[in-house]
Amino acid sequence: MSDLVKHEAMADMPVYQFSTRLFKLFLLIWHRLGIRGAENIPAEGGVLLASNHASFLDPPVVGVGYRGRPVRFMARNTLWNSKFGSWWMTKVGCIPVSRGTGDIKALKLTIKALKEGKAVSMFPEGTRTEDGELQEAKGGIGFIIEKSGCVVVPAYIDGTYKAHPKGSKGIKPCKVSITYGKPITQEDFQALGSGRDAYDKHAELIMQRIAELKNG
Repeated sequence: MSDLVKHEAMADMPVYQFSTRLFKLFLLIWHRLGIRGAENIPAEGGVLLASNHASFLDPPVVGVGYRGRPVRFMARNTLWNSKFGSWWMTKVGCIPVSRGTGDIKALKLTIKALKEGKAVSMFPEGTRTEDGELQEAKGGIGFIIEKSGCVVVPAYIDGTYKAHPKGSKGIKPCKVSITYGKPITQEDFQALGSGRDAYDKHAELIMQRIAELKNG
């Protein structure tokens, strides 16, 4: 890793550190959170954590599941509308996204974070599942992977759809777990080609690896 890239530690972001401790306590008590494969996540360098998306609980699960360093999350820009929301989302390092617009600024900020050696979480499906099943990924993740040169760690989250599906008002106390898979390297992606024509193939490979974690 270049000397110009600073290794980001939890202590660098105290609000993130404190918040994830609170989330962890809740997830352990209410959902008996299980974590597998966190050792597959590189300790440094740009890494994209790519997981399925079934619930608003998914970002806290990803952040709690890996505590080696802070994880940056892409989040819809409306969450910055309130004073507290703006303060908290900024302090925990979230990247604002204008949904449904092909937000180029958000893509550039994500690529910049990965090039700086940070860990970023992304949900390739783009939105929460309606039925609990895996959806097709959006091609935008392929663009990010190629332009940033990052590795991708696939992850499968189980139980959050049952606990808090789309449209639900309450959170059910059921078992939740996250499994992180082996990293997908740049060599793996380059073997599928490069440029715009390969973005969908990159996205499909990621969803295939997530499906393997689900079925394994």
